[in-house]
Amino acid sequence: MSVKSELQAALTTAMKARDTVTLSALRQALSAITVAETAGDEVVELGDAQVLAVLAVEVRKHHESGDAFATAGRPDQVERRRAEAAVLEAYLP
Repeated sequence: MSVKSELQAALTTAMKARDTVTLSALRQALSAITVAETAGDEVVELGDAQVLAVLAVEVRKHHESGDAFATAGRPDQVERRRAEAAVLEAYLP
């Protein structure tokens, strides 16, 4: 099973469980993967290594936005961003 299909299966599970944090993180990750696949002149299917690279970028973005919210004094958003990063980190090697 590819990483992308694992993410899609986890998205379905999160929808059924009504887990908003996991659902949000997986939707953002799958959206970023779709954008990466459609960038350029033609649509390409990303391999597992490329999907993992996109996930690593998304985890970094979540950590950076969490840090930005921490300096802005928004602890509720900090917790959410870090929780979303933890969800995505589970799919990284």
